[in-house]
Amino acid sequence: MSRAISAEAEIGLPTVASARRKRMIGRIAVYLALTAFGIAYLFPLAVMLITSIKPLPEIQSGNILALPAEPTGAPWSAAWSTACVGVECVGIRGFYSNTFIIVIPAVIIATLVGALNGFALTKFRFPAHRLVFGLILFGTFTPYQAILIPMAATLGKLGLSGSLFGLILVHTIYGLPFTTVFARGFYIGVPQELVKAAEVDGAGFFRTFWSVMLPISAPILIVSVIWMFTNIWNDFLFGSAYAFGSNAPIMVALNNVVNTSTGEKPYNVHMAAAMLAAIPTLVLYVVAGKYFIRGLMSGSVKG
Repeated sequence: MSRAISAEAEIGLPTVASARRKRMIGRIAVYLALTAFGIAYLFPLAVMLITSIKPLPEIQSGNILALPAEPTGAPWSAAWSTACVGVECVGIRGFYSNTFIIVIPAVIIATLVGALNGFALTKFRFPAHRLVFGLILFGTFTPYQAILIPMAATLGKLGLSGSLFGLILVHTIYGLPFTTVFARGFYIGVPQELVKAAEVDGAGFFRTFWSVMLPISAPILIVSVIWMFTNIWNDFLFGSAYAFGSNAPIMVALNNVVNTSTGEKPYNVHMAAAMLAAIPTLVLYVVAGKYFIRGLMSGSVKG
């Protein structure tokens, strides 16, 4: 009997060791693939950063991947305060402020109203609520180009053409269907008993939303904030169509910095301007990227 057990053990040991080796090889392959993709993804960013701290003669005569022999911060300073944006050499700092003025109210309004809409569509059923949700869902598939002319006509009638307030309105309206869909997917999984308990305590619609639902909505609110912030900050089409001159957002200014240069191209200044324009979204994803994935997952298997 003992001989049979020992024989089975001897047969089993190589099998276990082989399985472990296969798992280890699989993990190594996965890590190598992820590392390769990570390097490929970060390569353009590295080139931009290296180029932005090189003197222009070194860029023209050197290798694009070579580290700077004499690093300098002058291109960053020029991009911020003296780079030519169109006909004015004022740098991009003023356009940075414009974009924050657009982003902050648009993100706050679209996120809160979208959460309110999602709450209404899931916890307070009303006639034709499915039709209303269908129309809102249709809004998420409407391309930017389809609303350019109607939105321009609307802004003209409201007297908001070319203003920052007009862009705030445009981004808020365009973002509402997305934030509503995000919130609805999250609130479907919230027990209806919470709403009923609030009603028993005398809370109305808005009181229930503000005191009961909003405090537990952090995951999906973070998703909405990150999504809205990224899309508004990186927007070029609406900014170029509805904002004029000094009211342009950062991406329009960046395009003008690159395209209005004459004579010798200051590639280091261009790269520095691009890096400055990308910093807010990079920081946002580094700090809150994991919460974005968690928030999406919290509403991905409901409804």
